Amino acid sequence: MSNLITIVGNSGVGKTTFTQQLCQQADFVTGLEQHVERPFQKLFSLDLHQYALPNQIDYLLFRAEQELAIRKSDAIGVLDGGLDQDFFVFTRHFYRKGYLTEGEFKLCERFYLLWREILPPPDLIVRLAAPLDVIARRYARRNRSLEIARLEDLAALEALLEEWLGNVPATSLLTVDASQDDPGYGEGVNQVMAWMRSL
Repeated sequence: MSNLITIVGNSGVGKTTFTQQLCQQADFVTGLEQHVERPFQKLFSLDLHQYALPNQIDYLLFRAEQELAIRKSDAIGVLDGGLDQDFFVFTRHFYRKGYLTEGEFKLCERFYLLWREILPPPDLIVRLAAPLDVIARRYARRNRSLEIARLEDLAALEALLEEWLGNVPATSLLTVDASQDDPGYGEGVNQVMAWMRSL
């Protein structure tokens, strides 16, 4: 079974950029968010209550499928975001916002827990950390055509990240300073490569 690295952090902090730079260093199997390609994302943006559940189930399934493919491969895999962040941060956030009912949230939780029974957790979680004002500037600048999380949601998302990652074993968590604007991530990439060499 191959190893799995997930790159996590707030919306706009630079997860995809870090993942792309990391994947230039070795022959990784890569899984990206692909938010534009997801079938319910656009509908969710237009009707936050009606399409929250199918959108989240689709995302959790998509992320589990990415993990399953990586675990079956011979190469180390890297995901930006991933199954755990999609559940512990985004699904919980949408529940707290009222987009998901309690019953719908519980359904997502059962779905997530079932997949975590089937698939082991990531071998390494790389958390990109930056002050909220830096993240907000990057978020505003990236100008994606399709966004669900809003600028005013970033503080709540950061709190959910802290809560989730506070329960992750320290041996499985690497925090990378992403506070530099337009970061090159050289040091962070080197930290991950050093972890790989230690395997």
